[in-house]
Amino acid sequence: MEADFLIALLQIIAIDILLGGDNAIVIALASRNLPEKQRNKAILIGTGLAIVVRVILTVLVVYLLKVPFLYLIGGLLLIYIAFQLLADDDEENDIKPGMSLIGAIRTIVVADVAMGLDNVLAVAGASHGSIPLVIIGLLVSVPIIIWGSKAILHLMERFPFLIYIGSAILAYTAAGMIISEKELQPFFRTNPALEYGVIIFIVAGVMLAGAFVKKVKKSK
Repeated sequence: MEADFLIALLQIIAIDILLGGDNAIVIALASRNLPEKQRNKAILIGTGLAIVVRVILTVLVVYLLKVPFLYLIGGLLLIYIAFQLLADDDEENDIKPGMSLIGAIRTIVVADVAMGLDNVLAVAGASHGSIPLVIIGLLVSVPIIIWGSKAILHLMERFPFLIYIGSAILAYTAAGMIISEKELQPFFRTNPALEYGVIIFIVAGVMLAGAFVKKVKKSK
């Protein structure tokens, strides 16, 4: 159980970091026009509030995913998110810099919630209903996002294969959610080999489809 907990926690932290890469850019843009002291307050307060909101949203999703077929739906949505991570071209964030402390905090929180919906879904799936995992994962990963995401973005630009690793993690999580769907459990119990087949099909399918679409976009 301890090994499973640690693996799930590392998975959640990886998802938070990989999906939170743009958050540091939002924070910088929202607070860049503030004086130094207010800028630090905006970052700390805005990020703190964003953590609270994200934990609440994730907890709600965890409970909602107990409803029949929602694990299946969540898994399918996460497959799309993993595909988009590979296929989408880079786009600049249209975030206006905050002109006041309150405005900067509001911008950070709203942008984090809007950009963090895929994160909430991914973390809810990876946690398999464990609220402590969700909270610990966020507490560990959010500071890393704040101070380290610019470096991560730089590394992704320098080593594009890291994007494939991130997408593969999401695809694997999506496969796990689909396999964990209670309504499908009798089917997988009678066909245990299909579990591995589903994982391989989803991960490989996302990798190939995302790489193909990305290549087509670049060729235009």
